[in-house]
Amino acid sequence: MEPIVWEWANFLVRWLHVITAIAWIGSSFYFIHLDLSLRRREGLAEGAAGEAWQIHGGGFYHMVKYMVAPAELPEKLTWFKWESYATWLSGFCLLAVLYYHGANLFLIDPEVLNLPWWGAILISLGALGLGWHVYDRMCKSPLGKDDTKLALAGFVFLVAVAWGLSHVFSGRAAMLHVGALIGTIMSANVFRLIIPNQRKAVAAMMAGEVPDPALGKAAKQRSLHNNYLTLPVVFLMISNHYPLAFGTRYSWVIVAVVLVVGAAIRHFFNSKHAGKPAPWWTWGVAAAGMVAIVALSTVGPKDSVAASPASADFAQVEEIVTSRCSMCHAASPVWEGIAAPPRGVRLDSAEEIRRHAGPIRSWAVLSNAMPPGNVTQITPEERQVLAAWTDQLPR
Repeated sequence: MEPIVWEWANFLVRWLHVITAIAWIGSSFYFIHLDLSLRRREGLAEGAAGEAWQIHGGGFYHMVKYMVAPAELPEKLTWFKWESYATWLSGFCLLAVLYYHGANLFLIDPEVLNLPWWGAILISLGALGLGWHVYDRMCKSPLGKDDTKLALAGFVFLVAVAWGLSHVFSGRAAMLHVGALIGTIMSANVFRLIIPNQRKAVAAMMAGEVPDPALGKAAKQRSLHNNYLTLPVVFLMISNHYPLAFGTRYSWVIVAVVLVVGAAIRHFFNSKHAGKPAPWWTWGVAAAGMVAIVALSTVGPKDSVAASPASADFAQVEEIVTSRCSMCHAASPVWEGIAAPPRGVRLDSAEEIRRHAGPIRSWAVLSNAMPPGNVTQITPEERQVLAAWTDQLPR
């Protein structure tokens, strides 16, 4: 019964995480668009930075933004924070259900670093907490006064984290943890700075004081960071389903390229929303980045050997797959904690092995995603036998 309970916990928490993430990303994109589309005109109220007219759902909306605060605080004020908090909390629950509960299968790869399960979990928690602290210190340092320098420093920091985690966790867990760190930074920006600064502004108004403009400026900087990080974090969080992203030799370089691609795409739309000339060059950067990612994914896993046999007998292939894969990929898996064959893929017969030749190539030849954490200790030479066999098959 326990594997079934954890399987449904995984599904339901993942569902909740997707729902809350949609709500958070949607509201974030909307307010960035609104902020950039504001236009000044004569006759606006004192302190108003601009206005925007919008139409939706059969009605017109008139939006006005105050750079600091309006002269009088309205009786009803809507706060946008729970989308962020719920996304992080559900994401952390999903991390615990999938990676902490299944640490020996998904979090740890003994060939990368042979960690005890508790040690891997402590490193995971430390990476999230320390990562946020380093980012926050960077923003509050002199670097924070120059957005360009801060962005470059943040990029170098995240790439360094990706490289470091690739030497600690399994490829799947390393890439997902970079996404989890970015998600933690984004949510902590809301919880630790954006909302507190807004509360300070409201408290100042209620005390009859003029709010400090620096509060809004700092909050806007963090909000802009969240906006540019959104596309990369979505890529990283779904990467665990795609072995050519996380299970290859240069997965940390792929993270670096994704950060650039995501930022380029957001820059295009932010410029369009602001009414500036469309920077079409950003799509060239994005396209070149995706070509680079595909090329990097073809290099293969880091444990690949120099040469593979010219051909492979299917009896060899069947023996390798049966001994290394079928304990999970069977009608009745014998691996503890797995109630059904992952993704519905069975590899417990010659017919099923031939039918899944394509996924075998992606998950065990072009990447080292399977077996997860190499728990069955498949060798580089065995992967090359699988490579030779899949090379012989018609595409």
